[in-house]
Amino acid sequence: MQYRTLGRTGVHVSSLALGAMNFGAIGRTTQDEATAIVDAALEAGVNLIDTADMYGQGDSEEMVGKAIAGRRDDIVLATKAGMPMGDERNHQGGSRRWLLTALDDSLRRLGVDHVDLYQIHRWDPSTGDEETLSALTDLQRAGKIRYFGSSTFPAYRIVQAQWAAQSHHLSRYVTEQPSYSILQRGIEAHVLPVTEQYGLGVLAWSPLASGWLSGAIREGRDITTHRSTILPQRFDLSLPANRARLDAVERLAKVADEAGLTMIQLALGFVTAHPAVTSAIIGPRTLDHLRAQLAAADTVLSADVLDAVDAIVAPGVDLAAHEKFDTPPALLDPSLRRR
Repeated sequence: MQYRTLGRTGVHVSSLALGAMNFGAIGRTTQDEATAIVDAALEAGVNLIDTADMYGQGDSEEMVGKAIAGRRDDIVLATKAGMPMGDERNHQGGSRRWLLTALDDSLRRLGVDHVDLYQIHRWDPSTGDEETLSALTDLQRAGKIRYFGSSTFPAYRIVQAQWAAQSHHLSRYVTEQPSYSILQRGIEAHVLPVTEQYGLGVLAWSPLASGWLSGAIREGRDITTHRSTILPQRFDLSLPANRARLDAVERLAKVADEAGLTMIQLALGFVTAHPAVTSAIIGPRTLDHLRAQLAAADTVLSADVLDAVDAIVAPGVDLAAHEKFDTPPALLDPSLRRR
């Protein structure tokens, strides 16, 4: 396992992080299965575990808490808040009112007195940066969180938050958690240059592109993955974006074969090769999935392989840009761009 420094924090984390989104209802993973996955990941050298309050509406945090009981101090523990927790309109977002409550709820579910990294799951356009950063700074000073970060923020919001922290003498985000894979490279054009400029750690989610890069999806095969049952539109081959992804996967498979790599090794090795990336977050549902992904822990891609990937999916290009979660609200809601 490789280890990198998490931004400028001085904390050393594994280049592969264990994502717990599939623990519980989302991935239909039981407590025994989740504990076995955590055991195997820690034994392999993974020391960063990432979850969120909204994964299974708290199920994931509870299962992680039980799985790490008795060894908390050996783990860099990260969770997130901001996505809706139930139907109550104020049980979401980045307000002080919600974040103080959400963190206490997360600590209770995890069975710990603090988390190492508390992340805002999505930028909340209805809440000012000062409000959110002030609440997070107070939680940090209270000892409930060690550091805080953002997740899936557009580049301009990352910059704005850094300036807001400086202007109001508040602690700042020290990490960003964006979606990044061979098939979704858009952050190379905007987000990653910003994180490098400000010294932020980067925890990349969906490095296997929702399973497209797992090796299970190939031309002529029936696409029946767990993800395809949850999000069928992402795998509908009548859509041009999905056809483009499949064409890229076929070409990438040849690159992997010629390099003596699995598709998973190629995909994870690509993400961790970028100098701005700290860790790639893997999200196994089973022990077999975990073992296949851990096989990429020490994968280092040659320049020739990386050049071959660039020739298939150009740097800075998203093959499915419509699936991004960092689109400015005015592009999604016409009322925000009309007088």
